[in-house]
Amino acid sequence: MSINSMQEGSETNTPPLLQIKNLNTHFFTNAGVVRAVDGINLNVQKQEIFALVGESGCGKSITARSILRLIPKSGKIVSGSISLDGVNLLELEEKQMRKLRGSVISMVFQEPMSSLNPVYRIGNQIEEILLAHHKEMTKSARKDSVIEILELVGSLLQNNVSIIILLNFLVVCVNG
Repeated sequence: MSINSMQEGSETNTPPLLQIKNLNTHFFTNAGVVRAVDGINLNVQKQEIFALVGESGCGKSITARSILRLIPKSGKIVSGSISLDGVNLLELEEKQMRKLRGSVISMVFQEPMSSLNPVYRIGNQIEEILLAHHKEMTKSARKDSVIEILELVGSLLQNNVSIIILLNFLVVCVNG
């Protein structure tokens, strides 16, 4: 599979918020190598909404997982670069990536077993994420952050956030 963005020649001189160059993510199975992502190139500008769509099995989900470096054990990003605000995510140590996940870049899974649970209040679920990534926060500070996050959702583009929709995933890149 090869997915190439139509945005190769951006109309602006501003560097993209997210830039993927020649990304190749492969899986190594008993049956051989599966090239799940094969040479993808794309640019997403700040405050831009970008959607990657395609047939089932074409690599959308693995592209999203590659951005966050959450590839299953049998897979590997074999080449390419993924830059977020000028930083190549593939060159970061895992500890640095963990700091970015959930605070600078996030993914909301749309799979029924992985998505937000409709039985529990959304605020409680967001608070669980904050607790996992910001253990130093007080309960009061987490509550304030939950309220702020929920207010932000209604005005994403006005608050310098880019939304990247990769069919089964929503990847939110927060600027600044």
